[in-house]
Amino acid sequence: MVDPPREGGSVSPEDSTGHGSSRLEAASAEAFGAGEARPQLERRFERALSLSRLVVVVPVIVLLLAAISSFAYGTDVFVRSVTRVVEDPNLTSHNLAFLLLLTDLFLVGATLMIAAFGFYDLFVTGVDASSGLRLPGWLRMRDLNDLKARVISMIILVAAVSFADAAVESADGLNTLYLGAAVALVIAALTAFLRFGR
Repeated sequence: MVDPPREGGSVSPEDSTGHGSSRLEAASAEAFGAGEARPQLERRFERALSLSRLVVVVPVIVLLLAAISSFAYGTDVFVRSVTRVVEDPNLTSHNLAFLLLLTDLFLVGATLMIAAFGFYDLFVTGVDASSGLRLPGWLRMRDLNDLKARVISMIILVAAVSFADAAVESADGLNTLYLGAAVALVIAALTAFLRFGR
C-alpha cells in the first residue's frame, strides 16, 4: 500500500515553475537596469562634451577686445596726428605713412573681428538673421576652411599695406627690396595655401 505524500514533503510543478520564472524576471530586470545605466552615462558624457564648445567663448571675447583695442588705437593716432596733416596737406611721405598706418591698424582690427565671428559661428551657434545677429553672407562660416580663407586673405592685405608703409618711410633701397621679396614670398605661400590647401 502506497503511503500518501506528506504535507510539505514535495514541491508541485506549479511552485517550481513559479520560482524559476521569478528568478528569470529578476535577472532580466538587472540586465535591463545595467543596459539603461550605460546609455544614460553616455548621454551625460556627450552632453558635457557638447557643452565644452562654450569654452570657445573665451577666445571670442579676447579677439573682440583686441579688435576694439586696435580700432581705439587707430582712432587715437588719428586724433593726435590729424592737426599736423591739416597744417601740411601736401602728399608727403610722412602724411602717406600716417594714412597707411591707420589703414593697417583698422585692417588688423577687422581681421580680429572676422576671427571672433568665425569662432562663434562654428563652435557656439549658427550666426544668421534668424538668431538676431545680421551678418553679410561673406562673414558666414560653414567650416574651418572658410575661417582660414577669410583670415588669411586679411593677413595678405595687412602684409601688403605694412610693406607699403615701410617702403614709404625707408631710406635704404636695398633693405626695402629685401623686405619686399620676403613679403612677396609670404604672400605667395599663403595664396598657394588658399588655392591648394583645401
